Amino acid sequence: MLRPKSPQTEERAAPTPPGGRARRRRLRRRRDRRGVALVMVLGAITVLTVFLTELQEETSTELSAALADRDALRAEYYARSAVNLSRMLIAAEPSVSQTIGPMLAIIGLKGNFQVPVWKFTDMFLGPFNAQLTEPGAAPPDEAAAAGSAAAGKNLGLTGGGRFELKIVDEDSKININRAADDVGGIADQIAVGAQLISLMSPPQYNPLFEERDGDGQFSDRATICSALVDWADPGDQTFVCDTSTNAPSSTGAEDSFYQTVGLPYVRKNAPFDSFEELRLIRGMGDDFWATFVDPDPNNPDKRVLTVWGNRKQKVNVTSANAQMLLTLTCSADFVDVAATPLCTDVNQQTAFLTVASLVQSMTGGILFPTPKDFVDAMTQKAGNTLGAMLGQQFKAMGVDMVKFKPNATKALGNRSNFLSIYADGVVPGNKRETRVRIHAVIDLTGATKITDAGKADDGKRPPGDNPNPPNGTGAPPTPESYEQQVRSNPAGTIIYYRIE
Repeated sequence: MLRPKSPQTEERAAPTPPGGRARRRRLRRRRDRRGVALVMVLGAITVLTVFLTELQEETSTELSAALADRDALRAEYYARSAVNLSRMLIAAEPSVSQTIGPMLAIIGLKGNFQVPVWKFTDMFLGPFNAQLTEPGAAPPDEAAAAGSAAAGKNLGLTGGGRFELKIVDEDSKININRAADDVGGIADQIAVGAQLISLMSPPQYNPLFEERDGDGQFSDRATICSALVDWADPGDQTFVCDTSTNAPSSTGAEDSFYQTVGLPYVRKNAPFDSFEELRLIRGMGDDFWATFVDPDPNNPDKRVLTVWGNRKQKVNVTSANAQMLLTLTCSADFVDVAATPLCTDVNQQTAFLTVASLVQSMTGGILFPTPKDFVDAMTQKAGNTLGAMLGQQFKAMGVDMVKFKPNATKALGNRSNFLSIYADGVVPGNKRETRVRIHAVIDLTGATKITDAGKADDGKRPPGDNPNPPNGTGAPPTPESYEQQVRSNPAGTIIYYRIE
């Protein structure tokens, strides 16, 4: 029996109009596409993020490189300024020595000697370095009223940079290049060899020569000494660093050591061109370098070896450090080493170095104004000179007197013609500090002193022709005459210049 259809059944069974199906299909497709826009937006953001990150890194790298180049250039010119100011100070040394000589005589520093003004760069060149006024300081008008150096014109450095300066006397060290001089010949080589042996001879250095050196070989004192001399001397005969009186001057032709151990060079047989060239010498390992060549890289004053100078220049005992004075004293061409207790007793050597270093720190680096003071101190001669008083201090510390060989001290002097300038330009930054170092070596041989007393306007007219002589002592120099003197090179000649 058939049941009647309910109204709901009839409604469901009713045919769907064609337009309704299409509408439902559109709705279904729309539901299937829901979230596509979000995916596209996220993809676009990801691509843009990667692009912007790459752009930022590239831009930051280029900016950092530009800032580094800018700071390096500024630091270089700060260092150049320090070198030029140093040369100005060196040129003024004769005038300074003449002015303060009488004052130094009051404290016992007598004699015609060269005042090492280069040891007081902070005092003389301080106004030209860094900023003279700190944040919150008095304004320029008030500073000028108070006579402050901050009110000076063209003083200080702009931009927050500064320079660090060190001037070193090269004539107070062992000049290895003396061995390369054809004029001096074997005499200069013997003198250099004796000083090198004296430097290395103390017994506390024995363990250094009992180990393998930088070349993997065993090299004693005489071997390394001979290698240093043979590198510079022009001959092809092996030099023997033997301080005995009957030692042979050579044992034959120079060997092929450097090629034997696989090094790509031979002996130069010419002067050293730079201090770093010493690295090429046989036995020059890191331990040897740190002990004898460059004990403190931050303080070149502690070095006792150099490659700048000439054979005629005498060793400057005024500015030599304590280690160099001990080396010089115990050199075989100065004393009989075996008969000199100071050269064989470690305790006496320690006492000598202690007293000498202490006095140098108190006098600003001046220990012996003249070679005579050095001789008086080491021979412990009685008297009231500075050398005699130092001799008594040495005696009180247990240092025995030294007996020098005849005419040995003729190689001593109290003036310097070769100076090294180590100028560091420094530019501080947020996360780093930029440094550029310039090493310049100045040769003062033949440098002319700048004078003004008795000079006429053109440097030729008599002082009486000048209408305005200063206090009747002569005419002041005109810009023309001053320029003529400056062109005579009072600041010396630059013989070595290196930017690091």
